[in-house]
Amino acid sequence: MDYLQLQLANNRYVRDCCVMIITESWLHPGIPDASMQLAGRTLLRWDRTKDSGKSRGGGLCVYIHNNWCNNGTIINNFCSPDLEYMTVRCRPFLLPREFTVVIVTAVYIPPDANTNKALSLLLNIINEHQRAHPDGVHVIAGDFNRANLKTVLPNFYQHVKCATRGENTLDHVYTNIKHAYRAIPLPHLGQSDHLSLLLPPTYTPLRRSRKPITKTITTWPDDALSRLQDCFEQTDWSMFHHQELETHTSTVLDYVKFCIGNVTVDKSIRVFPNQKPWMTTQVCKLLKARDAAFRSGDRALYRAARADLRKGVKKAKLDHRRIIEAHLSSNNTREVWKGIHDITNYRGCQVTADHLSAALAEELNNYFARFEAPNQQNSAAPPPPSIPSCSTPPSSPSPVMPLTVTEDDVRKALLAVNPRKAAGPDGVPGKVLRACAPQIAPILTEIFNLSLAQAVIPSCLKSATIIPVPKKSPISTLNDYRPVALTPVIMKCFERLVLRHINDHLPPDLDPHQFAYRTNRSTEDAIALALHTALSHLEEQQSYVRMLFVDYSSAFNTIIPDILIRKLDTIGLPPLTCAWIKDFLTDRPQAVRLGPHLSPTRTLSTGSPQGCVLSPLLYCLYTYDCSPQYDSNLIVKFADDTTVVGLISKGDEAAYREEVLKLAAWCSDNNLALNTKKTKEIIVDFRRHSTDPAPLYINGERVERVHTFRFLGVVLSNNISWTENITEVIKKAQQRLHFLRVLRKHNLDPSLLTTFYRTSIESLLTYCITVWYGSCTMADRERLQRVVKAAQRIIGSPLPSLSDIYSSRCLGRAGKIIKDSSHPGSGLFDLLPSGRRYRCIRSRTNRLKNSFFPKAITILNSHMHGH
Repeated sequence: MDYLQLQLANNRYVRDCCVMIITESWLHPGIPDASMQLAGRTLLRWDRTKDSGKSRGGGLCVYIHNNWCNNGTIINNFCSPDLEYMTVRCRPFLLPREFTVVIVTAVYIPPDANTNKALSLLLNIINEHQRAHPDGVHVIAGDFNRANLKTVLPNFYQHVKCATRGENTLDHVYTNIKHAYRAIPLPHLGQSDHLSLLLPPTYTPLRRSRKPITKTITTWPDDALSRLQDCFEQTDWSMFHHQELETHTSTVLDYVKFCIGNVTVDKSIRVFPNQKPWMTTQVCKLLKARDAAFRSGDRALYRAARADLRKGVKKAKLDHRRIIEAHLSSNNTREVWKGIHDITNYRGCQVTADHLSAALAEELNNYFARFEAPNQQNSAAPPPPSIPSCSTPPSSPSPVMPLTVTEDDVRKALLAVNPRKAAGPDGVPGKVLRACAPQIAPILTEIFNLSLAQAVIPSCLKSATIIPVPKKSPISTLNDYRPVALTPVIMKCFERLVLRHINDHLPPDLDPHQFAYRTNRSTEDAIALALHTALSHLEEQQSYVRMLFVDYSSAFNTIIPDILIRKLDTIGLPPLTCAWIKDFLTDRPQAVRLGPHLSPTRTLSTGSPQGCVLSPLLYCLYTYDCSPQYDSNLIVKFADDTTVVGLISKGDEAAYREEVLKLAAWCSDNNLALNTKKTKEIIVDFRRHSTDPAPLYINGERVERVHTFRFLGVVLSNNISWTENITEVIKKAQQRLHFLRVLRKHNLDPSLLTTFYRTSIESLLTYCITVWYGSCTMADRERLQRVVKAAQRIIGSPLPSLSDIYSSRCLGRAGKIIKDSSHPGSGLFDLLPSGRRYRCIRSRTNRLKNSFFPKAITILNSHMHGH
């Protein structure tokens, strides 16, 4: 105590500490509180007891500064040979609005403790505290010795980076707030062999870190859409006819925007970052009345105002909950999720307004257009088909019959528009197209058919506004932005009609190992097929597998239209359709919008905009001829994610290395920028006496060899272990459990909580579960099921186990693959002559036996036998 008094007297940082935590206090009931008191602070202690089984050491002590909080209360305590903890609840005088309470847990885990048991006990109590106070600040601090809380709570942050005893960091401070504190080492306290730690706060409240945003929104009066329908019904669209399709289309769009402006009202609003969804006008009035009563100095008036505010807040929360539940009962899922996001304060990665500027918008536009090659032409491209020069389709017979769309097709496409979609550069919102589909379908049908007949698209329809979406936070380089194109909604409808026409001309067996944008294909199938190919080969003696994960730089933005047209002509698409697609990709006006700033417009003729309906299909057709040249190799594609699986036998890598050289040459010929720095390789080798293979080089650069790689959203390791993947999944799931606790705190209906769990947490836990769950260890399965049990306790109703979900998913996926004869995995399901069972896949190791296809056949046979 003397040393502590000395620190308080001479160090102002220690003197101003809000909370002081002391572990191994060695206090016992025979020592009175009076001998341990510090001036201006409240003492809370939990001593070693005889019933705990401990004979020496231990004891926890917490001092709370009275100027910070005067209502500290012990809400939990525990003492055993493996773990001691004491939890204190504090409601400080001043606390950022986004937090409701501070929960401090002092912890001591002895060096010889069973750390698994200790962490399990600690996890249970922390989960209870988070369930009771989801919006609270949770601080877990103390002497952990060999234990690490992040193994069971990966979403918590450890703030102590320095050594606290010798060269080891034995004292930890965890919180659920990122960048909450920074740790500063202080001298030992008395004869302690541990350093003391000072943790000043570094957290910035939301109202300081994010400024209020002023937005201009368009409001729609109740009769706005009906007035628009009447206006378009009475419009004589023939007066907009013009010989030039560009003039014709732009005039129609300008008229539609003019009519929209006549029935809508624009107004400005301010959005605060810490605004609660239930903060109604009435609550704001009660809050102002409470503050006025406090300033008046009238205690009776202040007590009454506080009581009124509490009642008002309680009623506002109840009303908000009832609104969300009413949306759920009426199947209005959009409003339900909007309410859930408002309650949980969930927000995606956002760009702060402080970093937005017109110069940055222009710089981004130039960066996104860096692959543009001026006057680039491909001499091998076929000559364009002859296009009629008249503005209407020719009446005389023509060898090239243009694609035509009917008014009924256009009307159905307009009615299918999502009214919530943002308007493109043309300014025509989707809600207008959907509500006024019968009125504007005739004029749009005429424009579409003229465009198809002339193989020309008006520039106002193929213009794009690029919205830079952050790939990560914080932003450090221009490459950290993903260019997402905002195109006219009318053009999206037009593209869907053309997409159907293109699909009708494609052969069903085209590029079977492209798993993106195709019916009954998914990332799950791509991973399962690549792994089955690798694991089947590893069953052989003296074999190993090299997997190359190819990375392209902005693959969609490097498409050369002439090369694409040549490939489409080879596939068998009509010449007029090829010419229309070429015009769709060339001379595209593009500008970048960054907050309120809009860059100057650039015109591009390279690439396909990310966000267009046709772009995914056009990219797949552009890369359909990227196929393996040797039977010992497999190329698996999912959009622009390309994986080369090389099956090596007896150390002969000639075919694999030749395959990689051919792939690099193919990329060069097709203008795809192969990024060697981001291309990675994994070697899967289970031989007892394996040797380190020679490194792989692409275009003179060495390919980095890694032990783990994120393959289509799943962490794949070179020993086919799924522990690292499961660790990442659990970390994300733990973070989303916070939102579930917040919803539970608002007393939402259990059915709504279950819906949130199924869509936000279970979907994360079961992503590609058929690929990895059968091969993971029992310890990993228990870790996963622990998350499900935590959610189950929060909701208060039973949830399906991951094991049951895995079996049902395997059964369902196998059934769909069997029915699809074009699926690359359908040949693995071989029905026996009896017709009652499928032939099992022979396996020498559990690696193959527990993978998807053998497991799916086993589950399928059991299901058939049971029925």
